[in-house]
Amino acid sequence: MTRAEKTDDIVVDVQNVWKVFGARAAEAMRAIQQDKLSKAETLARYDCVVGVADASFSLRRGEIFCIMGLSGSGKSTLLRHINRLIEPTSGRIDVLGEDLLAMKEAQVRRLRAHRIGMVFQHMALMPHRSVRDNVTFPLEVQRRPRTERWMTSQRVLEMVDLHGYEDHMPDQLSGGMRQRVGIARALASDPDLLLMDEPFSALDPLIRRQLQDQFAALSRRLGQTTVFITHDLDEAIRLGDRIAIMKDGRIVQIGVPEDIVSNPADDYVADFVQHISTLRIVHARSIMQPMTSAPVTADGPRVHPDSDLDALVSLASDHDGALVVAEDGHDIGIVTRKTLLNAIRGARPDTAAPEMTEGDTHG
Repeated sequence: MTRAEKTDDIVVDVQNVWKVFGARAAEAMRAIQQDKLSKAETLARYDCVVGVADASFSLRRGEIFCIMGLSGSGKSTLLRHINRLIEPTSGRIDVLGEDLLAMKEAQVRRLRAHRIGMVFQHMALMPHRSVRDNVTFPLEVQRRPRTERWMTSQRVLEMVDLHGYEDHMPDQLSGGMRQRVGIARALASDPDLLLMDEPFSALDPLIRRQLQDQFAALSRRLGQTTVFITHDLDEAIRLGDRIAIMKDGRIVQIGVPEDIVSNPADDYVADFVQHISTLRIVHARSIMQPMTSAPVTADGPRVHPDSDLDALVSLASDHDGALVVAEDGHDIGIVTRKTLLNAIRGARPDTAAPEMTEGDTHG
């Protein structure tokens, strides 16, 4: 892929990024590469902490990319590399088609001010400024005209359902409303990339869920490219087009939510997903058998490949025959009741029970 093609399609490209904290970081980094030291060995031998270990991923335009893991897994450290709040020990980071690590400080500041929006758990709203003035602050930094600032604030505050609160002060708002002010402030400069570090984690569950839904709808409408940090798998599944799971600074698995839940890479990921319901996550195209190899004759209704298990269960309960998966008018696969039951209980393909025969399908 050429740099021009990257600029068109890839917003963030992180390759082999390491971050080692400590006075002997350079020495520790050499030993890690030569001797394959673990995080614990690096700490014991060099008194250095591995914050990020050989992280690589690319983020497509318009994608919501969720990075999750337990506290101390390195997810927030990795996020702060993308706007160079933290300098990597080694590796490469391209942002919006440019080599981030080759930029001078003035260029980095300009990138942050004009093309990257940031939303964090603690919004740090300025208490002496109104909602409108908090939202327009990035535009003031850019020296935008007052009329433009006012019009922009109206537009983004309506997006986050805060019309009518323009002249309120932050201490007059609820926690959820203050978070929406922070999102509006980040959107005011129309950034190409939005970085969000556990923005909803301090909120009550009901408000948190409402903001998740609101943000997801807003992001889809704007085509916003987002890196979203969370320690909550439910949140990652609700919001993410893809999910990266981290442990000890290392990315353990990257995939769409369905892949993460259905095919965990190891026991660590499996522990994360064991209590997640597959009903809204797994789809017909993932569990179907191709028409050419299906052992049954299907006489049930036709379903779309993107139909989730919940919809398939509803149909299967009313029909004896296997479900036919169809796309563009062509039958492409079959879902039997046994296949469906295996998917619901989370059985992997190599552990699933044998498929039904044609007689089984009808009885």
